Amino acid sequence: MTNSSSSEVDTLLNIAVVGHTNTGKTSLIRTMLRSTEFGVIEDAAGTTRHVEQATISADNTPILHLHDTPGLEDSNALSSQLKKISAYSESLTAASVLENFVTNITPNDLLEQEAKVIRQVLRSDVLLYIIDVREPILEKYLIELEVLSKSSKPIIPVFNFIAEHKKELEKWRKQLATLNIHTALEFDTVAFTFEAEKRLYQKIQTLVESHYVKLQKLIDYRAGVWNQLCLSGAKRVAELIITVACHREIKHTKKSDTAGSLAANRLQDFVRKAEQHCLKDLLSIFNFSEKDVALQKIPVSNGQWQLDIFAPGILKTYGLDAGSNALKGAAAGAGIDLMVGGLSLGAASALGAIAGASWSTFKRYGEEIRATVQGSQWLCVDENTLRILYLRQQQLLEKLMHRGHAAFDTVHYDIPDTEKLPENWTELTSILRQNPAWQKASIARNNDPQYQEIITKLVNTLLNRR
Repeated sequence: MTNSSSSEVDTLLNIAVVGHTNTGKTSLIRTMLRSTEFGVIEDAAGTTRHVEQATISADNTPILHLHDTPGLEDSNALSSQLKKISAYSESLTAASVLENFVTNITPNDLLEQEAKVIRQVLRSDVLLYIIDVREPILEKYLIELEVLSKSSKPIIPVFNFIAEHKKELEKWRKQLATLNIHTALEFDTVAFTFEAEKRLYQKIQTLVESHYVKLQKLIDYRAGVWNQLCLSGAKRVAELIITVACHREIKHTKKSDTAGSLAANRLQDFVRKAEQHCLKDLLSIFNFSEKDVALQKIPVSNGQWQLDIFAPGILKTYGLDAGSNALKGAAAGAGIDLMVGGLSLGAASALGAIAGASWSTFKRYGEEIRATVQGSQWLCVDENTLRILYLRQQQLLEKLMHRGHAAFDTVHYDIPDTEKLPENWTELTSILRQNPAWQKASIARNNDPQYQEIITKLVNTLLNRR
């Protein structure tokens, strides 16, 4: 939302969001603003008692005002009052009847709330009439549409809560068609899609052509912002996978078993913290808070994943071998063995192995070779852990990209029917393990063609790009 001068206000498009009580008017505005802060949403009638305004901008240029109005609660009484005014003075136009009604309404009148709505309707250029398709088609809704049509303002019915209610949606469409209303739009404020928001602006364009260019600027701007949000989310998940796959902890094999356990614990803690940071960043990118998220079977509370990624239960949940080790050591690294003809450094003389390796090999794997000579091993994250880590974040990203800012329910995870791992996943993770220097950003890493190929593949898979 932005503030604008009085001169700008006069030229901005004014859109009134109207409808019966508790149909999702405030929810629509929250979703369009990408904010949970606008207005008050409660599962009770009459939450919005006054007209509230929000401004939508394109790159700091105000484009339109959205006006959240109180719910229409007594359409029968409102219609009766308007008929009385019309009968008293037959020369009044339909819009003049509405003007007369709001001018002569008294404080504490039973229709005072309806008067607030009509007053804003008369001041607006376009009306968005919000319909909860879960509700039966009652006469009061048809009366509301009839009253609003008296304003001579374009009306766009917006079907809300359409997810899993296709039959009810079709009934509403047929009913509106009998009233010669064919400009309705599906816009679920809970199960959000950017395409629905884009179509809403496009429909408004066709009704108020004087604002066509400005609305197109808004459409283009919002599309760019949305694409960037999704790209940022996917890159953050890719960064997590790369950071964790490249990370290593050294384990001194000549020391006690306790030293090895401490190294394993350090690695596990690193993975947990890395995942928690990613969770918080994803919520921030899409402007959600931790209170918006509670994960079914993989719960989150206070920024923490409550079900440990290393628990046997989670391996079983994802159809993996619950008996496998969550961590495994990589003695010197598979890459070195391949470059010295498959000779195991653990079985061969360390000096002989080093002598058989080229200088470039030593430069590339020097730390691993020194660790082997000193009787140490590297601990890195195993395939199962990386797989679960990727799938959890993939699901969370998908949920956040399709969650409206009006959603009451917390985000729930459903274990995927099919795993959506990038092609050649095992090869990809193997390359990452062999490049610990990629864990931290650097010019060399960012310019590496192999690194660029991996991050592109991760991002494209997360965004369902081919």
